Amino acid sequence: MNKARKVLITGITGFAGSHLAELLLDKGYDVVGTIRPRSKTEHIDHIKNKLKLYDADLSDSHSLQTVFMTVKPEYIFHLAAQAFVPTSWSSPATTMEINASGSIHLFEAIRRANIDPVVQIACSSEEYGLVKPDEVPITEENPLRPLSPYAVSKIAMDYLGYQYFKSYGVRIIRTRGFNHTGPRRGDVYVCSTFAKQIALIEADKQGPIMKVGNIESYRDFTDVRDMVKAYLLAVEKGEPGEVYNIATGKTWQIKKVLDMLLGMSKKDIKIEEDPERMRPSDVEILQGDATKFKKATGWEPKYKFEQTLEDLLNYWRERV
Repeated sequence: MNKARKVLITGITGFAGSHLAELLLDKGYDVVGTIRPRSKTEHIDHIKNKLKLYDADLSDSHSLQTVFMTVKPEYIFHLAAQAFVPTSWSSPATTMEINASGSIHLFEAIRRANIDPVVQIACSSEEYGLVKPDEVPITEENPLRPLSPYAVSKIAMDYLGYQYFKSYGVRIIRTRGFNHTGPRRGDVYVCSTFAKQIALIEADKQGPIMKVGNIESYRDFTDVRDMVKAYLLAVEKGEPGEVYNIATGKTWQIKKVLDMLLGMSKKDIKIEEDPERMRPSDVEILQGDATKFKKATGWEPKYKFEQTLEDLLNYWRERV
């Protein structure tokens, strides 16, 4: 592969962004990322010398346009977002601004920079929201019944991507990723908060009580390293204008995930429900059908969920 092929990642300092940057560097791409002055870079510090980083903000279309005109990327991966569902309850307008308006600024910057990249936008399984028992596994044809401001913001971004493809020919591919986890996952997300608490308890930095929210719901978890491989395959083999689910097709009850992680520790840990961790409305089951994506790209997840959880727990053990 020609090493000069340029790719740009928004949200490169984040969880998925940092893993994607590693994958792309391994594949010989010239990797560029956009960051904000206040971005925390610890996830990419180990590869920073191999990346080009530019200051740009989703709230400022001009800053994005300047970067695009300089870099002229072949692929753009749009991962920057307000990605935490509970935050969208406390800051619904900000969530909408970053995820929906921010995407408009990105698409407009691409048009004005006069470039023609393939653009992957990271949409979300949360868009499906209220899923009825006879509607699983979820295909791309499922109705969208969002249950959080975050989900609404992602539907807006998703449909804006479709509209910009139809109206202006911007080659946007929409991926609806189901839950993904693994090393570097922020400690506010379910698997990661469990793993971090176990690591803290093992290190005697927290009493032997685990705080949990709703552990009755079911989620379809993909390892982040499999998820970013899917993002790359999406731009290489996906069809612009199309939407693709990315999921394993298997669900785990959160209670079971908790039991699996507890089983990896020798400590005796008690469970306590924390009202602060409950949401105004929660999605009961998210189980994805990725048949369409697999047919288009040949993607298959490689990581076993047990391995993902173990790597996540070890990540927190090293950090606490």
